[in-house]
Amino acid sequence: MRAGAPPRTSTFVGGDGNRLVADVWGAASAPPLLLLHGGGQTRRAWSRAGPRLAARGWRVVAPDLRGHGASDWSADGAYGLDLFAGDVRALVAALHDRPVLVGASLGGLASLLAAGEAPRAAVRALVLVDVAHRPDPRGARRIVEFMRGHPDGFASVEEAAAVVTAHLARRPRPYDTGGLRDNLRRRGERWVWHWDPRMLDHFEGRMDPPGMAERLLGAARGADVPVLLVRGGESDVVREETAAQFCARVPRARYVDVAGAGHMVAGDRGEHFVDAVVPFLAEIGG
Repeated sequence: MRAGAPPRTSTFVGGDGNRLVADVWGAASAPPLLLLHGGGQTRRAWSRAGPRLAARGWRVVAPDLRGHGASDWSADGAYGLDLFAGDVRALVAALHDRPVLVGASLGGLASLLAAGEAPRAAVRALVLVDVAHRPDPRGARRIVEFMRGHPDGFASVEEAAAVVTAHLARRPRPYDTGGLRDNLRRRGERWVWHWDPRMLDHFEGRMDPPGMAERLLGAARGADVPVLLVRGGESDVVREETAAQFCARVPRARYVDVAGAGHMVAGDRGEHFVDAVVPFLAEIGG
């Protein structure tokens, strides 16, 4: 695949027959690598990392999770973590050749459960992007508050860009708002986020329910594959001591910090994110 080539669009079937739309880069014969975005994002979160990883010999598949982007919304408004994990299992089965799972936030939690709890998805390795067994409640609350904000949308894409810039203070405001437009859709005269707002009923107050930390640690051990935790060096969601604790309790896990990045590591420091992941991918092989 030539550098800079646009992705192909492909459609997959999720765990309960729901449609999942994905961007795909790389040769069909290359080993698969599955990129799973965080809550409130879309597959466009990987628009820079995807082609760079494909250029290193991977077939990269980046789907919109259920309720996000162009993928189906849950008909009954249900967005429990087990449903997302079921979708990951279905994606892994469709890709066949033991993919590497790279999951950010929500995508990482779903990856852990899919790979480490029965029925275990057959994967080669896990890359967890600023997600571990327990979030810092202050950082988690900040994300939910942002997602709760502006329920009536925005008058323009530029207004949305100003709100995102205030939320992601470490990033400069983009001159081109085309990427942000991919995360919005029109509702009448307004622009609203391109995800189902009913998800927030599941996210809010359920960031760290009783027993979840031990469940996630058990899943990470049960997956029995190499695990790389890529932490944003300035993350307020995964503290350094939490990352260290995770790796101490998961035998095949290690972590690396990406300096200058917050919770959205791949968006904050895209090139540094890829640089952090590539040596791990080279170790596990294609």
